[in-house]
Amino acid sequence: MMKTAVFGGGCFWCTEAVFKMLKGVVHVEPGYAGGQMVNPRYEQVSAGNTGHAEVIRVTYDPTRISYEDLLMVFFGSHDPTTPDRQGNDIGEQYRSVIFYADEEEKATAVRLIKDLDGSLDDGTRVVTQVEPLKDFFNAEDYHKDYYEKNAAAPYCQIIIEPKLEKIRKRFTELVNPQV
Repeated sequence: MMKTAVFGGGCFWCTEAVFKMLKGVVHVEPGYAGGQMVNPRYEQVSAGNTGHAEVIRVTYDPTRISYEDLLMVFFGSHDPTTPDRQGNDIGEQYRSVIFYADEEEKATAVRLIKDLDGSLDDGTRVVTQVEPLKDFFNAEDYHKDYYEKNAAAPYCQIIIEPKLEKIRKRFTELVNPQV
């Protein structure tokens, strides 16, 4: 039986590309979660006044990849110590957030955050929020498969490709060899 996980780690173009590389991930879709508005659109979320984060919903096979492994890739693919920011993307829509579906997912996320906090020796702390998933709203079609459709674009070359290479090296055993 397939499961889903919802994460926000900055721009969903980046996070979608990262998670699509993983063994056991069968589908990744960009969207919005964590805000007050029903059916927000990209322009509204980008303006920073809906409370939503850009997120991805990952459908995965838990017999091939664990929720904990997904979280490890999540933490390894962005900076969970910067509030409301990833690189040049600034605002609450780019916050680091895990939306959990049940108490087991919440406990796993909280434990990993505590472990990660304990390993940081530079004085920073993990600011990743852990919230129950209330609603997920699909992003507009032009955001789906963004990296695949625009790999030659400067943003993809400068921002996404180095992130993908980092994940390939750091999480070799979790990455599909065909990617």
